[in-house]
Order: sequence, then C-alpha cells, then structure tokens
Amino acid sequence: MENQMIIQTETLSEIVAEKITEIIKSRGLVAGDQIPTELELIEMLGVGRSSVREAIKTLVSRNVLEIRRGKGTFICQKPVLPEDPLGLSFTPDKVKTYKDLLAVRMVLEPWMAGEAARNATEEDIRKIYDLCGEVERQILAGEEHMEKDREFHTAIAESTKNEVIPAIIPHIIKSVSLFIEMTHNTLGNETIETHRAICEAIARHDSAAAENAMRNHIRYNEEAIGIKH
Repeated sequence: MENQMIIQTETLSEIVAEKITEIIKSRGLVAGDQIPTELELIEMLGVGRSSVREAIKTLVSRNVLEIRRGKGTFICQKPVLPEDPLGLSFTPDKVKTYKDLLAVRMVLEPWMAGEAARNATEEDIRKIYDLCGEVERQILAGEEHMEKDREFHTAIAESTKNEVIPAIIPHIIKSVSLFIEMTHNTLGNETIETHRAICEAIARHDSAAAENAMRNHIRYNEEAIGIKH
C-alpha cells in the first residue's frame, strides 16, 4: 500500500509539473520571467500545496525553474524540457529562433550528409531507406511523422561514423518539431522528394549530391517561413 501511495504521489506531481509548464507556455513567459505564485497555482490547478511544491521541485531539478529567496520562482535562463532539449520553446521571438535553428542546420547537416555518403555501410543505407519509406508512408496517410523523421536524420548522423554528430543531431531535429506549425505542416511532398534524393545520393556514395540534397531539404523549410537568400 505504501509503495502504491508513493507511485500515485509521484504521478500527481508529474502531472502538476506538466500543467505548470503549459501555463508558462500559454502565457508566453520566457527566460527570466516570474511564474504565478504558489497560492495562484493552487487556485488555478485545483490541487494542494504539497503537490504544487513537489511539482516546482521537479521543474527546478530539470533546470526549468529557479527559486529566488524572497522574490519568487522564475524561469531559468536556459530552461530544458525532455521535449525541448535546447530550451527553444521559451525564447521570446519564435520566428527568429526558428531562422537561427535552420541556419545551424544549413551549416551542419549538408556536411553530415556528405560524410554519410562517404562512410555509410550497406546496413546503414538499408536503415536509411527503410526510415525514408516509413516517413513517406506516414505523410501520404496523413499521419504524424516527426518521430520517424527524427530517426531518419539520426540514422544519417550515425552513418557519418563521427562520434559527436549522433549526439547533437537528435536534439536539433527534436527542436524542429516545436516549430512545425510555422510551416503549417505543408511540406509533405517536398519532404518526400528531398528525402529520396538524400537516400539515393548516400547509396551512390556521392557526397556532393548528398550535401546538395540536404541543402535543398532545409531550404524548403526556410522558404516556407519566408527566409530569402
């Protein structure tokens, strides 16, 4: 019974932590802003003081919130959430953040695709093709495809045989999903087309073509939000 009560308490604190995070996002609060007081959160969420305190402790441990004695609870300068490993959802100018994210991708990912074309094994290539097919199937079926899309880009990163890139790329791609609404999810055909081109270039071990295909893939995202070169 005691263990069951502990599990239920932990589950409630997690739920409250998620609701506090939703409040932060819905109010457009960003790094350095103060969140509602403990009493306000209790009234807003309809839970007890202990649940709110445990939830805040959870968010403090995750580097989302910080408590300033005598002042209140504030959003950390570099907040991090499991679904937002780079903390980009807390930035005040979402369009600029997305542009900056794409600029980083434009530098990093074409190089990554070129390295994958040079170093991918036959097994790597089969995996990349399989994931490309899964993404295409989900897009054509009108299904959510971001998870498989992340796996596709991660597989390319792993094919570079560079030990650092596979640790970086999943975080960047995961952050992209936070901004997918900016393109109104209208890039289905372009994603299919450019993914195929990337796969084919890697399979041919054509590094220049792989780099160019990846640039085109990212450029479609840039054009969708009005970035011009």
